[in-house]
Amino acid sequence: MMKKIDENELYDLAELFKVFGDSTRIRILFVLFEDEMCVNDMAEALNMTQSAVSHQLKILKQNKLVKSRREGKLIIYSLADDHVRLIIDYGREHIEE
Repeated sequence: MMKKIDENELYDLAELFKVFGDSTRIRILFVLFEDEMCVNDMAEALNMTQSAVSHQLKILKQNKLVKSRREGKLIIYSLADDHVRLIIDYGREHIEE
């Protein structure tokens, strides 16, 4: 039997899945699957403005899906942990059934 989930957990889970509900954010995560990178490189890889990428990264970071570190003047972004890749992989498996 599954553990009873409280209302706060339900809300947090729904909020997490909302983050995955935006194809631009999914595209950013796919780029970060390959390697960590700065906003400028992501913007170029995705053919987007730096501002648009930064906005989406802020949301991804707030939801603990990406992390950042400073390297000189650059801020380098990467996936927060392996769970992010697993969530995407399971989602892909599900839609390919």
